[in-house]
Amino acid sequence: MTLVIVSILIIGYVLISTGWMTNVNRAAVAVFMGTVGWVLYICYGTDFVLAQHPREYSDFLMGVAPNPENVKHFISQNIFLDYVGRGAEIALFLLATMSIVEILNNNGCFDFLTELLYTRSSKKMLWLISIVTFVISANLDNLTTTTMMLVIIHKILANRRQRMLYGSAVIIAANCGGALTVIGDPTGLVLWNIGAVDASDFSMYLALPCLVSMALPVWWLGRQLPERVETQGFAIPYRGDDTNLNRWQRMLMLFLGIGGLWFIPTFHNITKLSPFLGALCVLSLLWVVNEIFNRRLMDVDKMIQRRIPRVLQYGVIQMVLFVLGIMFAVGVVVETGAVSTLAQWIDDNVHNVWILGIVSGFFGSVLDTFATSMSFVSLHPVVDVANLGLWADSDYVGDFVRNGVYWKIIAYCSAMGGNMLLIGSVSGLALMKMERIRLGWYLRNVGWICFVAWLIGLAIMWGTTFIY
Repeated sequence: MTLVIVSILIIGYVLISTGWMTNVNRAAVAVFMGTVGWVLYICYGTDFVLAQHPREYSDFLMGVAPNPENVKHFISQNIFLDYVGRGAEIALFLLATMSIVEILNNNGCFDFLTELLYTRSSKKMLWLISIVTFVISANLDNLTTTTMMLVIIHKILANRRQRMLYGSAVIIAANCGGALTVIGDPTGLVLWNIGAVDASDFSMYLALPCLVSMALPVWWLGRQLPERVETQGFAIPYRGDDTNLNRWQRMLMLFLGIGGLWFIPTFHNITKLSPFLGALCVLSLLWVVNEIFNRRLMDVDKMIQRRIPRVLQYGVIQMVLFVLGIMFAVGVVVETGAVSTLAQWIDDNVHNVWILGIVSGFFGSVLDTFATSMSFVSLHPVVDVANLGLWADSDYVGDFVRNGVYWKIIAYCSAMGGNMLLIGSVSGLALMKMERIRLGWYLRNVGWICFVAWLIGLAIMWGTTFIY
């Protein structure tokens, strides 16, 4: 049964990595892997529990004779719910942050970006787009940020080839910005929730590698652009269907939304509560302000139709379900014991976290970056620093302690893998569909320089670790 569950995961990963050709929905595949895996697991629950959790199961029974019903209750209450909690934390955080983005977007708070980016200088526009995307993606969801920036580019630029180059810069900046913070990408959020990293240490360590990984490809893309860019006229959209806020009101809402997200790490450090609760607090505050500012429009029929943010629509729900499905699928494979067996083989034969990071980067270029990072994160638990001296090879195991280099390597490398090939990230797939970009064109013009930038960033990380 372990082989069957592992096979389902592998087949699912193949379907996810080839979804751009087969048009198989990756969220559906991830949910299928997660749900079917746990159903199969509980069918052979007694064998798995006795192999992986004999002491916990004995304490659960409290002297009662074991039977199939007891095993099912133990799995449901003591094993499965733990993974439900981890997945729910990520899903609720994503739902809150995406809702914040939708409220801000519905009220025209991002219209300032269109004004900022309107210039005839191609290189100035390229760097403005990249920097703005990098900063926003460090605080918001990558997919939402990418979609918003691509729509803006589509409004400004008439030339398709130029949109392809600018769109590639958006994908690179979004992936690099998302990797910079613990709230910018689901991978960093998972590492933060399990106690593998601290928010400030994580960002400080990855700041220079992420900046280099963004700046070098953007510089190279700028060399392929003409001096003057072909722009088309634009107008700030009339938003009478959902708001008619003046400039200071939109600025205030933007400050509350983005500033509130910046406060979430501080909220977590003070309260020790899960970060998603801080995100929900920011969402509730912003929502109340939205209701107050739009109180005069609440009786308008079109406004009533938009009272619920568009984040609850089908497209964004797919993103949340995909994350849940991957976490459930990886979790059930961990509970079979197959992951620990693989981790032991890697420790015996590879024994190098930098090699693992490089492998995760190549996997992330063809498989989804989140699925890749979760697979590698599950290989090893977070080691308690107090017990580090008990390990025979404490230098190697020290890479897996809280704020250890392994977690940062995996977060960085899997995200940069999404830059090398567009199929490695959801935002990259969005660009492929929007501008009909072929993989061959991207690899020749963008992918190889992203690979070089990734290796330079990795070398910077290695040098920083060596110094400290």
